[in-house]
Amino acid sequence: MKLNTSIAGIDFDGFAYNACGVNDEILKQLEKLGDSDSAAILLKSCSIEPRKGNENPKYIVKSNLIPGCTLNSMGLSNRGLEENLSYVDSLKTTNKKPVIASLTCFSKEEHLILFKAFQDQGKADLIELNFSCPNVGAHGLIGYYPELVDEILTQLDTTKGNIKYGIKLPPYFEEWYFDKISDIILKHNVGFISCINTLGNALVIDAEKESTVIKPNFGRGGLGGDWIKPIALSNVNSFYRRLDRKISIVGVGGVRNGKDAFEFLLAGADSVQVGSAFAQESYPIFTKIHNELNQILESKGYNSVQEAKGKLKFL
Repeated sequence: MKLNTSIAGIDFDGFAYNACGVNDEILKQLEKLGDSDSAAILLKSCSIEPRKGNENPKYIVKSNLIPGCTLNSMGLSNRGLEENLSYVDSLKTTNKKPVIASLTCFSKEEHLILFKAFQDQGKADLIELNFSCPNVGAHGLIGYYPELVDEILTQLDTTKGNIKYGIKLPPYFEEWYFDKISDIILKHNVGFISCINTLGNALVIDAEKESTVIKPNFGRGGLGGDWIKPIALSNVNSFYRRLDRKISIVGVGGVRNGKDAFEFLLAGADSVQVGSAFAQESYPIFTKIHNELNQILESKGYNSVQEAKGKLKFL
């Protein structure tokens, strides 16, 4: 069975691809994604100028303190706009997979400059705007300010270009946010949403050492992996029930195997991104997820991912 799907009208040959921020900062890593079974190549979120990010240690990939999870406060380290434009140019020359650019969220002005640059280049298949990185700045996440989200999207809708865009959202915990953000999304030219980003301000303590495990932000960082999957599933399904199938949904958070991917599919996801498990198990993770998802769908009598999408039963 082919696990093909589509995001904002762009065809994907598989259901799972890399989440932003894992093995995606330099061209060699992106090329390895192209050679893997990842359904697409998602670049690391870029800013106009290169950034070194936060001080080390800033990324815990494996720890018995948080089994199956990761903790990071990377600080959006990246190689900058010009380098990322060159990555897109190179990747579109050497492989056939969809290439997705990711943009930082420092200000509406920077968003517009970055967005125009990739639209002018015209080679990326999709653009993902990061409204939800919990590891930078002191002014809160854009995704938690609906009026600012509306303002930025209004600005982007007037920008010339043929590349569809989407937004990566933070985890929401109140019905009001799902209602408000959904209303705003449906007003604009948003092609897809990715939800959720890591759960911010998580503090992991090593009791033996009486210490935090990462250095930045008093040891606090974004928690990803197994523990956040129920929150991610809830966010995906909450938006699925509100967006009338008009917007593609990418599920992110705790996808480690085919069963996880199937749960996101039932909740209404068109595709999934893999972050923590990719960091922990490397490039073969995409083959594993696709093989296991294929077996589950066949065992349940589904002929495609589309047949199973959104089929979650409520008691």
